[in-house]
Amino acid sequence: MRCCANCFGDLGLTRIFPSKADVNGKCSYCDTDDTPLAIPASLVDIFSAVINIYDEDPAGKGLVEWMRGDWAIFRHPRMDDFRAKDLLAAITGIADIGRRTFVPSDRFRSDRLVRWEKLRDELRNTNRYFPEAQLDKGRLEELLEFLQAENMPLKWYRARIQPSESMFAIGEMGAPPSRVASHGRANPPGIPYLYVGSSPATAIAEIRPHTGEYVSVADFSIDPARLRLVDLRAPKERISPFEIGDEDRIGALRSDIAFLERLGDELTRPVVPQGAAVEYVPSQYLCEFIKKAGWNGVVYRSSMSDGINLALFNPAIAAPGGVTPWVVSRVSVEAGRL
Repeated sequence: MRCCANCFGDLGLTRIFPSKADVNGKCSYCDTDDTPLAIPASLVDIFSAVINIYDEDPAGKGLVEWMRGDWAIFRHPRMDDFRAKDLLAAITGIADIGRRTFVPSDRFRSDRLVRWEKLRDELRNTNRYFPEAQLDKGRLEELLEFLQAENMPLKWYRARIQPSESMFAIGEMGAPPSRVASHGRANPPGIPYLYVGSSPATAIAEIRPHTGEYVSVADFSIDPARLRLVDLRAPKERISPFEIGDEDRIGALRSDIAFLERLGDELTRPVVPQGAAVEYVPSQYLCEFIKKAGWNGVVYRSSMSDGINLALFNPAIAAPGGVTPWVVSRVSVEAGRL
């Protein structure tokens, strides 16, 4: 029986796996064909450090459930609980490990999420510029290093609603001048960033047009190899405990992932336009901190489409291309009862 990196869906294991594999073939667990395969027991050293941050407890949950929830591991569609537990037993050599229950160790606790919530509420409702609540800024800078964006597109798009059928010129499609830059998800008023989407459809969806409106869409070339971008879309999927090695660092990181997930939610959470001036303040604070820490922009999920967005702190980095005209043929709305 041999496993492959696809069984786990972890970026770090994908990078580590070639050094563990001894043959190519069909995976015994997830059925991926023609892929590097390893004997599960060869992974015990890197899995032990992760497993050791959990303590056995009869009131807890299974390790597979913790690993899915904390690290987004065992994400392959074929890796149901039975296969995942079977593979974990083969890795550890503990036949009944799938039936044992665990809780996160008390050695690793973090109050960073609580501190962010306090700061967020204070920035919105009490003290905008000199808040009493503070983040552990040094730790946040460390955590951001785990989230450097990879495999980003070379081309991005910005959309503007036209006042008439006349298309905007490319010179009118960049970030607005400072004197008219209003508040955005990432930028405070008067500090223009360039907001772009990964596709024309994403860029159009983000400006919330109405059916029948005319839209200009410009493309911008942005070389990701020259930039440091923070990717806040899915921290659990980006951060791998297996590349850290040290048990204490893995435990500390597990306590902080919920905090990073919340920061990503700040940039994605839908906000009604009339409340944006206040609701955007926490995400603006976050992005200003990220900019001060030496990053060039933030990648985040689109709340209006399936694409991704980029807030670029220095608009001059983007090279403008051409402009194409679009017309909005239909706008979809989804709603749920409260």
